Amino acid sequence: MNKLEKGDQFDLEALRKQVSDIEVRGDTAQAKPSEPTEINPYARQIAEQFRDGPYSPVIIIGQLRLLEFLALFAIALIAHIFWPGDGSDSLLARAGTAAIASALTVVALQLADAYTIPALRAKLRLLPRILASWTIALVLTAGLSALVRGTTWAMFDAYIPWFVAGALFLAAERFLVAYGIRNWARNGIMERRAVIVGGGEPAKDLIRILEQQADNDIRICGIFDDRGEKRSPIMVAGYPKLGTVAELVEFVRLTRIDMLIIALPLSAEARIFDLLKKLWILPVDIRLAAHANRLRFRPRAYSHVGTVPMLDIFKKPIRDWDSVAKRGFDIFFAVIALSLLWPLMLVTAIAIKATSEGPVFFMQKRHGFNNEVINVFKFRSMYTNMGDPTGKAAVTKGDPRVTRVGRFIRKTSIDELPQLFNVLRGDLSLVGPRPHAVLAQARDRAFGDVVEGYFARHRVKPGVTGWAQINGWRGEVDNDEKIKFRTAYDLYYIENWSLWFDLKILFLTPIRLLNTENAY
Repeated sequence: MNKLEKGDQFDLEALRKQVSDIEVRGDTAQAKPSEPTEINPYARQIAEQFRDGPYSPVIIIGQLRLLEFLALFAIALIAHIFWPGDGSDSLLARAGTAAIASALTVVALQLADAYTIPALRAKLRLLPRILASWTIALVLTAGLSALVRGTTWAMFDAYIPWFVAGALFLAAERFLVAYGIRNWARNGIMERRAVIVGGGEPAKDLIRILEQQADNDIRICGIFDDRGEKRSPIMVAGYPKLGTVAELVEFVRLTRIDMLIIALPLSAEARIFDLLKKLWILPVDIRLAAHANRLRFRPRAYSHVGTVPMLDIFKKPIRDWDSVAKRGFDIFFAVIALSLLWPLMLVTAIAIKATSEGPVFFMQKRHGFNNEVINVFKFRSMYTNMGDPTGKAAVTKGDPRVTRVGRFIRKTSIDELPQLFNVLRGDLSLVGPRPHAVLAQARDRAFGDVVEGYFARHRVKPGVTGWAQINGWRGEVDNDEKIKFRTAYDLYYIENWSLWFDLKILFLTPIRLLNTENAY
């Protein structure tokens, strides 16, 4: 985030750091964050309409790039089979040439801004730009081929049907894509969903600007504001005010919202800070609309929603292709782990069944992504009649509820292995903040009441292992400091996530599990 020019008063970087640092202080929020605010029936009805997530424009565009590359590559090979030229160009050589031409076409289209949602919605308006990109790519490829291999004119004849077929494909494909995206936008399948925070004239002006844009892909799902009807009317530019900011937190947890747009002037810094303290725990983009502010930042400090300049306060972590990569990582290593550890899991199941009555597995409700409640599998480590599905009474050293086998599998974390099935189901990731039981407590206080920023750890999917666990923060939580440090390590992981970081944590986990001091 860029700071303002010299003399400007509103420092975004300082504000964001001030908000993201509140979790280490352990301040208690005025309204208990562990107790969700009930939203009104009308807001709940609206939330039901947005429960299913739309297609991500970034993912769609990425898939389109791949489709066009593969299609142009295939067209080149088909053209070579039917129009081989003088026969001196082998299929393997044509495959190499086709790969270069297809890649150059994708690059040229990217440089021509043909991979944006407005461009994809434009049907044939951008056809000259698309055909020019294809022509330039093919000419460069032909020139490179002639320079390297001394291509004959007869071989150039084979490029003509390739060019024509590729041009026809791009024209037809872009027409169908434009039709599909327009249809998806109308039906809410592909859109960016936004909630406006703050009402009055700033929100009204923002909505009017967004509605005037022909290629706008933003759907406004509602307005939330703490102010009364005199300062913030219940309807703003035709959109209802659905509740307060406290209700917004619960609303976002019930829906699939992409961004929160704060429609407040930059001069309201104190109010913006108060809003961010409540909202930064949510897994969404948080942006500050700058359309009505006279104060101007450096151009690169802005992002844009259509033509509306925005200041990015917080970004959703692990999004779009990062989430795809992380999901692939999870499935790959979970399958490997199960293929290696199934004998150990089988022996553990037999030992549990042979030494105590009851089921082999134990299922517990825990907090998952975006504070959703998920069912997490474990090997049963307690006597059936003494189990605690709520997790309210934490296991302590020498706990009589734990069986002999249970004591061993808890110390070695073998009881956690069934969570690999949760990973395959998509409830958990291999690496992430550990999921806590919904009623977990530290000295009779819910974790959310001990640490104000606690629920920010739910901005990503929880994990079987995590950064806090390999740094020694595992086992019983019997004081406030333990949950504060766990939360701090979890938030560090979220802010610094990468696949390499996941790989490091994954391979360090077996080594760090040798330290069983706090596990019982």
